[in-house]
Amino acid sequence: METRTALLDSAERAARQRGFDAFSYADLARDVGIRKASIHYHFPLKADLAFALVDRYAARIADQLTEISNTDTPVAEKLRAFVALYGHAMANGTQLCLCVALSAGRDSLSEPVLAQLTQFHEDCAAWLRQVFTAAQEDGSVIGLADPKNEADALLALVEGAQLIARAAKDVRLFDRAMTAFLARLAATEMT
Repeated sequence: METRTALLDSAERAARQRGFDAFSYADLARDVGIRKASIHYHFPLKADLAFALVDRYAARIADQLTEISNTDTPVAEKLRAFVALYGHAMANGTQLCLCVALSAGRDSLSEPVLAQLTQFHEDCAAWLRQVFTAAQEDGSVIGLADPKNEADALLALVEGAQLIARAAKDVRLFDRAMTAFLARLAATEMT
């Protein structure tokens, strides 16, 4: 594995488990097995590291959302897959989605990284709006009113539920928070 990728993997793990401010370049150097000065070759500032982390993570989530969109499954299953994506990101309550973790500690982030976080959330909300619009057309979400409001609400729900579950180190709190939303999805048969 190349050094840059190893550093990004290590930093992502640390940020998702402990927060972006809770690790240093010395921690990364120990984890990857290189000198601290070598990290500065790849990421001169910690802000550069944060930018690269969000860039890589946002691309990975965009690919996963595209994959969900391209499946030949009912709309309700696409929404279940979105919720599962956020649930899986918690790794049984030991970590958070990277963008949730960074958003929680946003005060120490640079403006370019904050702009990336905003874009990540806007992209997720736009994807959800499309799915909720399709759900409005096929009636697969009970009581669906406005796709934009539903998208914003579901994004806030999954991210907030992650924070609560992580604080308690109990992924069941995430699952319980999703219960009411998931109950609104029409039953679908998988073919």
